[in-house]
Amino acid sequence: MRWGLIPAWAKDPQQISLMFNARSETVLDKPAFKNAIKRRRCLVPADGYYEWQDAGNSKRPHFIHRRDGQPIGFAALAETWVGPNGEELDTVAIVTAAASADLAELHHRVPVTIAPGDFERWLDCGGWDEEAAMALLGPPAIGEFVWHRVSRRVNRAANDDAQLILPITAEQMAAEEPAVAKKAAPRKPAPAASEDDGQGSLF
Repeated sequence: MRWGLIPAWAKDPQQISLMFNARSETVLDKPAFKNAIKRRRCLVPADGYYEWQDAGNSKRPHFIHRRDGQPIGFAALAETWVGPNGEELDTVAIVTAAASADLAELHHRVPVTIAPGDFERWLDCGGWDEEAAMALLGPPAIGEFVWHRVSRRVNRAANDDAQLILPITAEQMAAEEPAVAKKAAPRKPAPAASEDDGQGSLF
């Protein structure tokens, strides 16, 4: 599936802003998501995800994962857009919630993770209605996830190796910080918050 949900009712995907994240608080009210939460719930498997922490004139990437090392099942919604010539485009968005107290240190929103024991309830759109599914849309428990800082190499798509999830060394930190300081420019006013809470490029 393509990252960034496109509603089935959209006339032209090129004219629709991609919706990377669906806020759990409003998912039943938003026209783009209210049918998907009822009929097209899915899971996105992952080992972890990246988040960027604001550090003054720069941002520092961190890798977040379960404390027990087990895989994660992100709550997600899927949609299929059908074009005028019968072409189909499958898209997906992650559901997010307000962060628990510990993860809020990195970002005020987090992707919703579904516990393995609740996978069936989340995926079974026929047996479990949207109200039952909504009860699962909360942040991870405090202490369930841990994180460590990683290299800014994660910011380049050309880099794709196992080193990207390893903790950054003290030497690497020292090497990266001066580089950021030299490039630092006067900060511009922050733009208005977008629907995806600034997390769209992180997953």
